[in-house]
Amino acid sequence: MAASVLSPVKTEAQIINNSMLEEDPNDNSATNEEEKIKPRWGPYHKGAKELAGLYSRGKRMQEIVCVCICITLMVMNLYFMALHFKFEKVTTIFLVALAGIFTADFASGLVHWAADTWGSVELPILGKNFIRPFREHHIDPTSITRHDFIETNGDNFMLTIPGLTYMTYHFCFKTNDEVQNNYYWFSYLYLLAIFVSLTNQIHKWSHTYFGLPRWVTLLQDLHIILPKRHHRIHHVAPHETYFCITTGWLNYPLEKLAFWTTLEWLIELVTGCRPRADDFKWAQKRE
Repeated sequence: MAASVLSPVKTEAQIINNSMLEEDPNDNSATNEEEKIKPRWGPYHKGAKELAGLYSRGKRMQEIVCVCICITLMVMNLYFMALHFKFEKVTTIFLVALAGIFTADFASGLVHWAADTWGSVELPILGKNFIRPFREHHIDPTSITRHDFIETNGDNFMLTIPGLTYMTYHFCFKTNDEVQNNYYWFSYLYLLAIFVSLTNQIHKWSHTYFGLPRWVTLLQDLHIILPKRHHRIHHVAPHETYFCITTGWLNYPLEKLAFWTTLEWLIELVTGCRPRADDFKWAQKRE
């Protein structure tokens, strides 16, 4: 364990030279003719094709419903937030909103790490619906760029519905004084919901090398959202670091603390389960 915990963060040069990365920034599918004949990774890999085929009509309907509900709640809560806004609170609102963004980044890392590292596609309900996309993404990292808005964001929008519903209930049924007393909490929840819901869209942008709006590339360059070069670190096999994919702000400190490797060591010690065993199984599939 000590060697794993204390291993240094890989340098940019190591990452760019690694053969598992998107080699041609002008090829959004990250494949070439040789790989079509003898697939190494990408959409022609046997495991990637099987995993993509498991995306079901029922899953699609669940995502559509969740996106519609989430957007409706976001619009309603934005209206109520504006209605109850007081300018003298702006500094504190900014700070708690920033805390919401940090929480979203950590949450993205925790969910990403858990789904990447543990579980199996064969698990009932969770496997094909929620773990499958993570397995597909490691074999075919740019598959996400071929997903539409619904498939990309449906699950993240679903995660925000309970918190947004809680906010809507308070705005609709509590007194103005009660709302004002909880306004900072609502500001935190709202920014948390916004960034959680956008996490996979931000992740998709980090794999998209052309056609992005200038405002998106500017946010990436300023590291306000996840930059491309930063996220490449995660895609060096065996995908064991830099799991935070909203802003990526917490990746370096968590790596220095050996946060994920320590958790993995403890879980393996208690359960005997090896991290990323299912991920490795799919990566090894061949025609």
